[in-house]
Amino acid sequence: MTADTPTATTPRPAAAPAEKPDRAAGKRPRRGRFGVHIFLGGVSLAFLAPLLLAVYASLRPYEETAEHGYFSFPRKLSFDYYRQAFSDSEMSKYFVNSLIIAVPGVLIVLFLASFAAFVLARLRIRGGFFLLILFTAGNLLPQQVIVTPLYVMFNRIELPYWMSESMTMYDSYWAVISVNVGFQLGFCIFVLANFMRALPTEILEAAVVDGAGVWTQYWRITLPLCRPALAALGTLQFTWMYNDFLWALVFISDGDKLPITSALNNLRGQFFTDYNLLAAGSVLVALPTIIVFLLLQRHFIAGLTLGSTKG
Repeated sequence: MTADTPTATTPRPAAAPAEKPDRAAGKRPRRGRFGVHIFLGGVSLAFLAPLLLAVYASLRPYEETAEHGYFSFPRKLSFDYYRQAFSDSEMSKYFVNSLIIAVPGVLIVLFLASFAAFVLARLRIRGGFFLLILFTAGNLLPQQVIVTPLYVMFNRIELPYWMSESMTMYDSYWAVISVNVGFQLGFCIFVLANFMRALPTEILEAAVVDGAGVWTQYWRITLPLCRPALAALGTLQFTWMYNDFLWALVFISDGDKLPITSALNNLRGQFFTDYNLLAAGSVLVALPTIIVFLLLQRHFIAGLTLGSTKG
């Protein structure tokens, strides 16, 4: 009597799914990204076109562009206009004036804004939301509306001689710095307060358990975590304060104290203006902001893209 022994059949491996649909599906986003890159490249070129045209014109003699046009092929390229613009406009002196205004202004704005944002976002004080709205609403006030009141007020605020040669706040760097700080403070508080609210609360709770005070929570814990946001705001604030022309023109009467934006007027003649020379001066004026952006580029981009991959 023989028993039928079942024959063990080895299971066949499942057929691998076809890869063609995946590959075909993978090509569609690539085509989409290619179109997006073309669009972004065109937009970037449109924004860079005035700067590229200014650089191109600054390297050519005015007689050549007057005869053949600005879009003609160059016969001669040189950096003579840059040397002439730097010397004729006394640009080195005005560069120092702009740094005296912009650097302290940026540091003061970031310190005060980070301190106020920490109080509003982390300490949860009563009425903090309405204070944040009040700070933000200050940015909606047109600057031209308060030019006359500020002019009268600065003429009445007395300062010692070592702070202002005019013995008042008018015709001093303090007037321009204070106005820039006042106008930019609300925007920075709004940005930093929203950024600090996104930080994990467990970090500060652990610091409180370890005995950290309010200053330690702010200076040693919160500020290091806000470095990308501070770098992004610092880049923007330096650009805005460095390029300011209105407040310096209103509150400074001494020509030797004016910022770099006013140095371009020295390149304009009474009856004739060499626009190639003016283009070279404009490129020189823009160089510090470009250098600041390149130095803080990594932190600036990180500050702008924070939170874009969450959710």
